[in-house]
Amino acid sequence: MHDVILVGGGLANGLIAWRLRLQRPELRILLVEQGAVLGGNHTWSFYQKDLTPAQLAWLQPMVVRQWPGYEVRFPTHRRMLDTGCYSISSTRFHEVLTAALGESVMLDAAVSIVDRNTVQAGGQTLKARVVIDGRGHQASGHMRCAYQKFVGREVELAEPHGQTVPIIMDATVPQDGGYRFVYTLPFDARRMLVEDTYYSNQPDLDQAAVGDHIDAYIASRGWKVAGVVREETGVLPIALSGDIDAFWREKPGALPCSGLRAGLFHATTGYSLLYAVKLADLIAGMPALDAESVYQQTKAFSVQQWRRQGFMRLLNRMLFYASPPLQRYRILQRFYKLPQQLIERFYAARLTWFDQLRILTGKPPVPVLSAFRAAIETGKESSSKQS
Repeated sequence: MHDVILVGGGLANGLIAWRLRLQRPELRILLVEQGAVLGGNHTWSFYQKDLTPAQLAWLQPMVVRQWPGYEVRFPTHRRMLDTGCYSISSTRFHEVLTAALGESVMLDAAVSIVDRNTVQAGGQTLKARVVIDGRGHQASGHMRCAYQKFVGREVELAEPHGQTVPIIMDATVPQDGGYRFVYTLPFDARRMLVEDTYYSNQPDLDQAAVGDHIDAYIASRGWKVAGVVREETGVLPIALSGDIDAFWREKPGALPCSGLRAGLFHATTGYSLLYAVKLADLIAGMPALDAESVYQQTKAFSVQQWRRQGFMRLLNRMLFYASPPLQRYRILQRFYKLPQQLIERFYAARLTWFDQLRILTGKPPVPVLSAFRAAIETGKESSSKQS
């Protein structure tokens, strides 16, 4: 009998397991993953202001590289910001967790049954006081989404690239199929992650075509590739509207969930690390880890965060419906002329009312009438006060 079984060894459940092991080592934890490694094949990046100093401290062992700032590039301007940036690799994630959890990790385990106290995995029936489902995003008729989709290629270059900080958005590239930008992370003098990203209404990803775009971008920077280290792909949900209460009602058996499975992601970026860290802290601090208590806490946290991001969803609807796809970059171009502290609060999902007013005032990057229609017609929220 386990205290906690976490189904799915991705970011959210991995951080919960690690936080529990650090704070409550007496608990009997089991982290179950159907793949051969924890964390899959991913790079997770975040900003210093996303987390509290205490959260950053306990997450630090997973960080593979940090930088003192970052750059953005748009057709009309470039800007350097001195907000600290951090990246976690799935390789480091796996190493840290397996070292900390030891035999409390079950890999290559196909899961057939999951309920709040039982897991059928690897041919075994496993019991726990609580089971947490963290098996990734699950489409719901109660959550309307667009998508951020990307292909990332980590390369070793023949010569030093000369880039000292990440360029998190290079939108000077040709716009294709929606808002497009290239994201580059310099891991060392010659190793670079080049990620070609699209904000799209559809989740389909033509990996070969995007790979050609990466080749073209690398050539445009004057770089020569000595070898490809790895590739990763992703399709992340971008929330437009929905009914978070109905989203939770449709989940079978009042099963506690985490990460994207719980609707815990930044509405505009699709990134989930911010909420994965918060949820790990929340669960590790609970006095009673039983199925009902954890279900109520995770559900309440999910609902709270969704409602706090109503303005983000409004911005998303403006991005996707108030401007022609090839002109969407103008919204982000204007956004990156705003004060740095506002930008930091945006990524940390802590916008103030004044921030929201500041984003919407001034010379609009899209036609006012189109923006108004996008706000009220294309993605009405439910009547349960989600915004």
